[in-house]
Amino acid sequence: MNMTTYLLAQSATNAAQETAEQTKELVSKITTGKVAQGIFILLTAYLIIKILDRVVIWLSEKIAKEWRLRVKQFLPFLRMLVLTTTIVVLMNLFLNLSKENILAVTGTVAVALGFAFKDYASSIIAGIVGIFESPYGVGDRVKIGEHYGEVISYGLRSISIQTPDDNIITIPHNKMWTEAISNANTGALEAQVVTKFYFAHDVDISLVKKILYRVAQTSKYTALKLPIVVVMAEKPWGTMFKLKCYPLDARDEFVYQTDLITRAKIAFAKHQLVYPAISAIEQE
Repeated sequence: MNMTTYLLAQSATNAAQETAEQTKELVSKITTGKVAQGIFILLTAYLIIKILDRVVIWLSEKIAKEWRLRVKQFLPFLRMLVLTTTIVVLMNLFLNLSKENILAVTGTVAVALGFAFKDYASSIIAGIVGIFESPYGVGDRVKIGEHYGEVISYGLRSISIQTPDDNIITIPHNKMWTEAISNANTGALEAQVVTKFYFAHDVDISLVKKILYRVAQTSKYTALKLPIVVVMAEKPWGTMFKLKCYPLDARDEFVYQTDLITRAKIAFAKHQLVYPAISAIEQE
């Protein structure tokens, strides 16, 4: 063995010994008591999060509607606070957190997350960013990709939305990096509802607009303090009308739209308004 090979081998041995010593210094002595404490801390954190979820949701449904969504917005922050506290407590329990060891742990975790849990880490980071940028929150009605519904849960890694068909869909936060997010109410109680109506070209435009305004103004679901607008667009097959108005509660979106359509069609039939001659209408 030449001198160069010997020195390289000695250097590798020293590095391995140094790493072993650092690991030994970093990890405190593992005992049965500490393991039991760790399990107890995890169970406690889990129970606290579940209790917070139930209490916040229950409270939001009991107070005035104007405050419902604002109360629900506290959920992500409270969950993050519990999780962060739990991680810190567990690290203090099992690690010797000197200044040097904290730097070592931070570097190790960063490398591990970067390579082994890239997507998971991306979702967690996006979730933290989302708390401050607020592209969506609990109670918002959002569309992400092909999925539309109400955000019912905001977790560390993902959100859960409830669709109009009562399906629960879990979407990771990192979708905000690549997907357009459409938010119908952004924390407000009301969300605009757009209802389309189709007629022949020779329909009485003034009468249609009068009926649509009247239908919106007399609906028990309409938030009258917000604007009611009727807009038109000419198509090859006829004329399309859009009734834009707001329900008092965004949750009533589809019940509200059904009420508008039902009462509008009754009025249209009474005045014998003519629909387009073709059966297939292009979708906007």
